Amino acid sequence: MKSIRFDRDGKVGTIVLANPPYNRLDLRFSQGLRDAIHDASESDIRVLVVRAEGPDFSHGGEVREWPGKDLNWFRTFVADVNASYRAIEALRIPTVAVVQGLAFGGGFELALSCDFIVAATNAVFRCVEVTTAMLPVAGGLQRLAERVGRSRASRFAMLGEGIPGALAGEIGIATHVAEPDELERVAGELITQLSDGPTLSYAVTRTLLKTWSSGGVAGADIAMPDLWLDLYHTEDATRGFANTAEAFDRDAVPGDLVFYGK
Repeated sequence: MKSIRFDRDGKVGTIVLANPPYNRLDLRFSQGLRDAIHDASESDIRVLVVRAEGPDFSHGGEVREWPGKDLNWFRTFVADVNASYRAIEALRIPTVAVVQGLAFGGGFELALSCDFIVAATNAVFRCVEVTTAMLPVAGGLQRLAERVGRSRASRFAMLGEGIPGALAGEIGIATHVAEPDELERVAGELITQLSDGPTLSYAVTRTLLKTWSSGGVAGADIAMPDLWLDLYHTEDATRGFANTAEAFDRDAVPGDLVFYGK
């Protein structure tokens, strides 16, 4: 039985952590995630969702499999997990993590690899690695710092404090927060908005933000013209310009459009 699977419903693809109740990152995890991402990348979906079965998103790494393993084995295991997370970031579509319950360790890092995090108010994010004299090794520390700043990243990584979902929303870890019984509705509305949005524009936005992340404002400014120029004659942009021009003729605010991703 797979611990991770890829499901599809029209324009929306979903990677499901399917090893409840803990959804631990075991030896099957990186290969299963990589396979699911390949399935997603080979489809024509317009948004990818990462969610989990059971009460918790993920308790993190399956530490019981690690003792006694060779150092190079562990290095390769971590490299495989990193490669899978970076493959999510490399997709050309928006990505959304929907988090309920606990998102610890590598589970937290998986959520941080997504553009959007929709969290229940009673969810708890935690860098647990310090409890084993380690640190987040799947990119979570630097991505946490990117969202909340160095001082908060130091606090959460070094002290291992839990971050409630409500606080995660206040400080910028989660982009959307909902009461537990409203989580699916709030996530669903965001997912629908993204799946109906200008997919090609989203792709360029993601690329420009990644360029800024590594090269700062100056690097993003250099790359920006080459990134956005091809959008100008797309079908979505043409319709968007026409919709806005027509609204301006009526001295009105442009209405919402459903875009085709072309």
